[in-house]
Amino acid sequence: MNPYAHLVAEYARFFRDGKNYPLGGFPPLPRPGLAANAPVALIFSPHPDDECIVGALPLRLLRQSGWNVANIAVTQGSARPRQAERLAELRHACEFLGLRLRQTAPNGLEAITPKARAEDSAGWRSKVQLIAELVAAERPRAVFVPHEHDWNGTHIGVHFLVLDALASLPKDFTTAVVETEYWGQMSRPNLMVEVTEGQVADQVTALSFHAGEVRRNPFHLLLPAWMQDNVRRGSELVGGQGGPAPSFGFATLYRLRTWRDGHLVEAWTGGRNLAATEDPVVLFA
Repeated sequence: MNPYAHLVAEYARFFRDGKNYPLGGFPPLPRPGLAANAPVALIFSPHPDDECIVGALPLRLLRQSGWNVANIAVTQGSARPRQAERLAELRHACEFLGLRLRQTAPNGLEAITPKARAEDSAGWRSKVQLIAELVAAERPRAVFVPHEHDWNGTHIGVHFLVLDALASLPKDFTTAVVETEYWGQMSRPNLMVEVTEGQVADQVTALSFHAGEVRRNPFHLLLPAWMQDNVRRGSELVGGQGGPAPSFGFATLYRLRTWRDGHLVEAWTGGRNLAATEDPVVLFA
């Protein structure tokens, strides 16, 4: 038998079988003890479920480095009848992973898009101020935001919302800005983070708590394949064209820069791979 035919058949079988697996309802994972002064990382999630998708590095910071990681629910989705349900799903997903959760408003913010930024300056300023106050109170060592070409209008809107908020803070405010991707690929990621099989399973499981979304589109079952494709892309985009491929099978790509003196500056030259055995705090030294 052709072994590759068997390989593809098994992929297809797991995808079919996975549609019958339970959605959510799993007990929370063990939580590491955190120091009272633990560094803070904030994930600015455009929608409930983004914290699970892009959360590889934040989870490693929580588990390996003892950081206090909070998910900021920028919106609770655009379908108002589903916002309360999506918040409940988000609470369960964050509880499962051990993430702290902060809402931006009782039902999340709305109209977080480039169009709203351009056409409703007063409304946009009020939302920027809210995010700026949140950042000033949390004083994060790192913020995670979608990159500026992440296709989805709310993802792009969150990028500019957070950067506008950073620009409104005092000039001496400094933090790492880690840009994420999902709907649109980054052309210039500079960081590939290895994800272990166990952590991939945790992220898929957490994503299953967002039952309303994954019933519509079972993207939780496709997350491992996405992380595999990230290794393919990262081998060239981060490691350098024609360079040797890493030995690991799952990864997430990011672009890490530093917010300093009121603007973004490069954190390093070229690209970096973060192996599963490395403490991710080395990225923020």
